Amino acid sequence: MDSLSPDAVWLKPGQVAQRAGVAVSTLHYYESLGLIRSRRTAGGRREYRRDTLRLVAFIRASQTLGISLERIKNALGGLPSDSPPTKRDWARLAREWRDDLSARIDRLTALRDNLANCIGCGCLSLTACPYTNPADRLGREGPGARRLSTPNE
Repeated sequence: MDSLSPDAVWLKPGQVAQRAGVAVSTLHYYESLGLIRSRRTAGGRREYRRDTLRLVAFIRASQTLGISLERIKNALGGLPSDSPPTKRDWARLAREWRDDLSARIDRLTALRDNLANCIGCGCLSLTACPYTNPADRLGREGPGARRLSTPNE
């Protein structure tokens, strides 16, 4: 791991937590997973670089979309660790995630539009299933909501 710049503006965990709207324990958890980093003062206390606020905002926003912390960590691994990410760095990350986010939007739209009817589970337990899934053909494709599932899930 690259060293953290001593020239950066450093914040105490409580300051980061308050501004980011998370608990200090959340910061420690994210750090234990390698999502964010801190340095230790001479007295052994943590300090976070100010741009950690943007990283935490990205992590929280991604989590609300159902993106795993592992996937978030992989994305953050492509950002510079020795300096704050630039606009160009964030744009590159956005391009890399664009197709995945579009697919998530499509799946959520399908769920929203089909939730009141059979969602293609193959169970034939709803009265609409004989019309949308005759002879349980989706059940032969495998378990789960076949119309909403993707091979990568």
